[in-house]
Amino acid sequence: MENTKKQLEVALDDFDIEIRKQALFELKKISSDVSSDDGEDVNLHAHTFFSYNAYGYSPSHYAWLAKERGLSVAGIVDFDVLDGLDEFIDAGKTIGLKTCVGIESRVFVPEFSERVINSPGEPGVSYHLGLGMTDSEPVGWAGDFLAGMRKMAAGRNKELIRRVNSALDEVQIDVDTDVLPLTPSGNATERHICLAYARKAAERFSDDNGASFWAEKLGVEDEELDVPEGPWLLDLIRAKMMKRGGPGYVQPGQGTFPELAEMNRFILESGGVPVITWLDGTTEGEQDIDELIAVEMASGGAMINIIPDRNFTAGVKDEKLKNLQDIMVKARELGLPVLVGTEMNKAGNLFVDDFCSEELSPFRKDFINGAYIIYAHSVLQREAGIGYLGDWAEKEFDTVFAKNDFFAELGGKLKVSDELKLSDAAGMTASEILEKE
Repeated sequence: MENTKKQLEVALDDFDIEIRKQALFELKKISSDVSSDDGEDVNLHAHTFFSYNAYGYSPSHYAWLAKERGLSVAGIVDFDVLDGLDEFIDAGKTIGLKTCVGIESRVFVPEFSERVINSPGEPGVSYHLGLGMTDSEPVGWAGDFLAGMRKMAAGRNKELIRRVNSALDEVQIDVDTDVLPLTPSGNATERHICLAYARKAAERFSDDNGASFWAEKLGVEDEELDVPEGPWLLDLIRAKMMKRGGPGYVQPGQGTFPELAEMNRFILESGGVPVITWLDGTTEGEQDIDELIAVEMASGGAMINIIPDRNFTAGVKDEKLKNLQDIMVKARELGLPVLVGTEMNKAGNLFVDDFCSEELSPFRKDFINGAYIIYAHSVLQREAGIGYLGDWAEKEFDTVFAKNDFFAELGGKLKVSDELKLSDAAGMTASEILEKE
């Protein structure tokens, strides 16, 4: 039985969606030890192999692991695409996991054009999220925008590879031959490109898997390198070849990425909620936090994302921890639901944060409520078209705090098996919806 389970879990990462679906269905049938009760941990920001997951997890695989670990709510976020949306929601329904889906990209914020926000060394550029997305194939302007994001990312990749190829001499890669086969739907990221370079070097210098080559190019000792494709090597290739100061780097600016307002329009038209992103409060832009949040909220930002592991060192009371405490106070004051996760696009990222740690325990309820809020939004928006934002919510709630209370309560009590019962919720009041459940 154990071997069968392991084989099915491997099949969860097959690039064929039908194989993944069947594997998940079979896993559910043979696994009697997976709890049907909600836990108290959440991870709303895990990348999948549709952009880059360090462990190669598909949306189905991540859903399965989240259910096994007893997560109360799980969410995926991929760069520039919504390719995993339908699969993840369907997987959640199959195994009884509360889910939400997001998209991440970088945007240009004109008001901060001379200040670094959360993309190191890049003034005016901000990582930005939409969460609670419900439409994987938007039409009209939103569909064109999504297609444009994919095209823009592909163009950046080709230019990046051209520049890095010119610096690596004997190790050359091609997008179509070496990079795209690493992805299930053609959406490659810098991390895929790093992996392609590592594999090409190991092939070209098979005697030492490219250790001597990389030592010279990256300026380190070859015995230190975890060749052929270890996480430290991949991080070094990215840092030395593709980031600021490297041969592949091009300083972004206005026009390199979509503007904040455009991205938020797309998120809203695709059923999602625009989400402000927080790094750690040490940049010039994040130190002007009142102005930054005001700009973000004026453009539609209604929630805030935090990666807790970046914001403290266990047992250390430092500036990062103080900044985390300050942003949590600010979020509470403004009624911004807090959405947290670990990313999982780099080896060593946690599967789930330790909300019982001394540093995070004061915010445990905030994190869980934020997860319930975005889950409830996802279901109501998908089934009835009345999510967290829009006319129904604006008319129904006098304050953002009352709205948060409703969505948190609904998200906590709603069972996955009852989601379809909310299809007629558009004609109900908030109280009637809660009574229905």
